[in-house]
Amino acid sequence: MHPIILASQSPRRSQLLQWAEIPFSVIVSNTDEQFPALLSFEEAAIFIAQQKAMAVIERHAPNAVVLAADTIVVCNNVIIGKPKDRAAAIQSLQMLSGNTHKVITGVWLQHKEKSTSFSETTRVTFHNLTEEMIHFYVDKYKPYDKAGGYAIQEWIGVTGIANIQGDFYNVMGLPISRVVQALAHF
Repeated sequence: MHPIILASQSPRRSQLLQWAEIPFSVIVSNTDEQFPALLSFEEAAIFIAQQKAMAVIERHAPNAVVLAADTIVVCNNVIIGKPKDRAAAIQSLQMLSGNTHKVITGVWLQHKEKSTSFSETTRVTFHNLTEEMIHFYVDKYKPYDKAGGYAIQEWIGVTGIANIQGDFYNVMGLPISRVVQALAHF
């Protein structure tokens, strides 16, 4: 097997690959996470993942198998990105409170001229969150590097999520079982 490069600085994606016992190294090239307005949310996540993969291939690893992913959170047809500060994190969780949202991860695998891509969608429903819960979580966990302003494996996920439909690990940032299947066929 060719060496696998994870084009992501996400510690959660690294952890999931380690749990799956997939040998890899991490190389990150900063990319613009903008996407064409006409794309669906699923297409947008794949587009951004492709941009991440291509940046690593072009700059660092032309002969490696590159795995890139991008996760977006969508609630009421609005993308909830990574909050830039405390106020934005609180606003994100207020929006998610009592609602069902979609967590969409786009995955791009590339080796030389061969590529494959897919998206995975998981629906997550939060209980109604109190202001005290939201403030406690934001102040203690500082979820500023997380799409949607939360991590499912942290306190807010353990105490605040009512229902999950789909792949739990997708909400962590990588649908690892599907990635393993794609790598096996790649």
